[in-house]
Amino acid sequence: MSAPATPQIGHVHLKVSDLEASIAFYQGILGFDVQQRMGNRAAFLGAGGYHHHIGLNTWESLGAPPPPAGHTGLYHTAFLFPDRASLGAIIKRVLDVGLSLDGAADHGVSEAVYLRDPDENGVELYVDRPRSEWPRNDDGSLAMVNARLDVAALVALA
Repeated sequence: MSAPATPQIGHVHLKVSDLEASIAFYQGILGFDVQQRMGNRAAFLGAGGYHHHIGLNTWESLGAPPPPAGHTGLYHTAFLFPDRASLGAIIKRVLDVGLSLDGAADHGVSEAVYLRDPDENGVELYVDRPRSEWPRNDDGSLAMVNARLDVAALVALA
């Protein structure tokens, strides 16, 4: 059995150590709106009026350290932006508040930057290229790459 042609991930729910710091990141920097709070232990944030794209809770993690490197767990949550200008605008906002990027790459199929949230969870901010522009091998399979991304050119679109 195959997955449908256009699956979407409805939301990610993260265990965080400091709810206010996480809200400040996901709302204040990435621009998601708080849709609901459950006291000082959980919050649900969404974009465009959606009930939530991101759940944050401290139910089992209040004050906890991030998981150690080299262990299993979430690698990153990826946020798809509708166009290069929107991606450039969010990258500008990230850089303007003094956050650093862990990396940036042109994957052929997409352009992406990587950073960390307050709990060291990986965050990818990216834009897809049109499918007609995706690089392909002779047999038709994807030929994704990990090339240098011109971050300054994206920010200039903001």
